[in-house]
Amino acid sequence: MSANLRRPLIAGNWKMNLDLRQSVELARALKDGLGQAGAEVAVCVPFTSIAVVGEVLKGSPIRLGAQDLHWEKEGAYTGEVSAGQLLDAGCRYVIIGHSERRRYFHESDEVVRKKLKAALAAGLWPIVCVGETLEERERQQTFNVLKRQVEALAGLAPAELSSLVIAYEPVWAIGTGKTATPEQAQEAHLFIRNAVAGHYGKDFAQALRLLYGGSVKAENIDSLMAQPDLDGALVGGESLKPVSFLRIIHFQAPARSGAR
Repeated sequence: MSANLRRPLIAGNWKMNLDLRQSVELARALKDGLGQAGAEVAVCVPFTSIAVVGEVLKGSPIRLGAQDLHWEKEGAYTGEVSAGQLLDAGCRYVIIGHSERRRYFHESDEVVRKKLKAALAAGLWPIVCVGETLEERERQQTFNVLKRQVEALAGLAPAELSSLVIAYEPVWAIGTGKTATPEQAQEAHLFIRNAVAGHYGKDFAQALRLLYGGSVKAENIDSLMAQPDLDGALVGGESLKPVSFLRIIHFQAPARSGAR
């Protein structure tokens, strides 16, 4: 599959923000303001807001997503939520291995792999995050880190991974206001695509959607999306601002076609 058939995906990560009223207001503003979007759109909301946001988004093309899950189907895991529960609540996407989960909750590559398998088994579409810290970049370890994180996803059948999305999020650009240059982002995305091709073949890698995450804004989305291996964005703080997020959704870059 050629790059122009990878439909862009713009996914908002609301993180631990917004109460129920605010969640409803934001979801309604996005639904009402979306119009005709060439990109697929998703919002990954706090667990507490899944039901109310899902209700608002009924009849809208905006997909509902969650920010994490547990790898077990059920059991004595107080405070956790399973893939099946997310699917039952109306979620389609789930973020796995976000840098904040890896950093603050010490999630390893093995944990990410277990969560990925659980999401796929339940029929959720996973957005798996990879990326290096500032220290790793300064030590020129970026490609080693990305290679290790991609290899943690290897071993599953390509058919199982047909819904996989990978988000490259340089940790040093998350919530810092710093953004990888379009060239830095393209370099990392191309490396990830080639690393995936090494495990699953060129055709699979060419069909895989790769998102960029890291201080994505209305001001930089066009230049980022002009890069050939960037297929969308995982947007943090700006996804909480309807005007900014809608501008990101309606980015100005070479037109692409195709749909999932």
